[in-house]
Parts: sequence; C-alpha cells; structure tokens
Amino acid sequence: MEIVNWIIDSLLLVVHVFFSFAPRLVGLTILASATGAAMLWVFGRTGNQERMNQVKRRVQAGLLELRVFVDEPAISLHAQRGLIAANLNYLALALRPALWMAVPMALLLIHLEAFYERAPLPLAEPALVTMRMTADWIPSAPPPVLITPCNVAILGPPVRVAASREVSWRILPYSPVSDKLLFRFNSQEVAKWMEAGDRQRYVTGRRVRSRWEAILSPGESRIRSNFAEWIEIRYPSAELRIFGLHVNWLVWFLIVSMAAALLLKKRFGVVI
Repeated sequence: MEIVNWIIDSLLLVVHVFFSFAPRLVGLTILASATGAAMLWVFGRTGNQERMNQVKRRVQAGLLELRVFVDEPAISLHAQRGLIAANLNYLALALRPALWMAVPMALLLIHLEAFYERAPLPLAEPALVTMRMTADWIPSAPPPVLITPCNVAILGPPVRVAASREVSWRILPYSPVSDKLLFRFNSQEVAKWMEAGDRQRYVTGRRVRSRWEAILSPGESRIRSNFAEWIEIRYPSAELRIFGLHVNWLVWFLIVSMAAALLLKKRFGVVI
C-alpha cells in the first residue's frame, strides 16, 4: 500500500508544484474538473448506457403521464408506481459504475487532505505534538527525547497521559520550517516531518505504525521503531475563500467535479 500512496502523492505533488504560483483555489478547481471528467469516462465505460437511456425515457414518460392525467386517480397511481420502479432500476444500473469509482475516489480525497485540509503551523504560535506509545510502554519510565530543528523551540517538559499512552510536547516555530522532528527512545529513533510558515505547502498528517491505518494517513512511510504507534502534529485547518466566503475544500471539490461531469456528458456521449 505504501507504493500506491507514493504514486498518488507523487502525481499530486507535480500538480501542486505546477500551480504553486497561483492561489490554492486554482489548483483545486483544475483537479476537481479533471476528476469529474475521469468519473464521467468511467461511468460511460462501466455502465449499461443503453439500459440507462431506456430507463430515463421511461421516467420522462411517467412524469408526462402524471401531468396529463392529473385528474385520473387510477392512471396517476399507475404512473407513480412506474416512476418508483424506473428510479429503482436506474439506481441499480448506476451501482456498478459507483462501485468502480468508490475506491479510487476515496484514496484521492484522503491524499488531497495534505494539500487542502491542513495548513502549516503559524509562526510564533505554540503547537502540540503527540505520540502514542505501544502497549508495553511504562508511564513511569523516562519519556522519549524530542529533538527539533534549530528554529523550533520546545516549550517545557513533555506531558504524559498514562490512560491513553500518549506523550505530548508544545513546540514553537519562529521561522519557516520544512524539516523533521526526531524522537529517541531506548536507543531507537523515529522522525515526523513538520511544516511551518505562511506559504502553501504539502502538509502530511499522522504518521502511523499500522499497515491498515497507513491507508488513511498517507504522506510518510510507516513507523518502523517498536515504541510508537503514531505521531501527530496538531495543524490548523487550511482556509479556502471564494468570493470572500469560507468554503470547505471538499464541498468545492464535489461541486466542481459534478458540474464538470454534467457539462461534458454530451461531448463524451454518456448518459447520466
């Protein structure tokens, strides 16, 4: 799975670098449009277009029948039953393309979080770094040692929470950073990449040890040391402004991708 994560991240990083000169919204809109076109192509290739076209005509005929025979209860009831059956048939036909697109879309959205969900740590503001220790951790033992880059300060000793096996540090970046935090414990080391500053960057999420959790937390390789389950930096949420309004990146992505698919369906010859 790490290879798949690396491939997806590499492709997205190329797009990110190419549009790094422009506002965050530009790259997201282009990615969403391309995704909408790709989804449309998959829908056309994996769906039964002839059957879907027939079902759509049946729905249109049922709606027309309801309008014409609005004063005929028996005919209206028959038309309503036909509409329900046609809609259920359409959903069944659309299920196969949806299943084909579900996994790729989920992976894409997970990876896009590093570009549009999280923002780098603000300068001169404290941030929290947390490590969950493995089950054999002894809370009374000395905690891991955190080594930071030269432009990141550690604010006080680590705080241990025995019930959740977590150790937390407060750090303070005072100049732009794109470097690793290093943790040492029992002659072992593990690192976590951090980003700080006001420039748009690729911001990785939680670094994990579990193979399955790595699917939901791409961006860095799995933890190989045997003393930590995961390491997380508490990043602020990235802001996406559209006409002066705060908009969640995922909402904008879905709106643009669906709009692109609807605008291109005739050109692709796809029935939706």
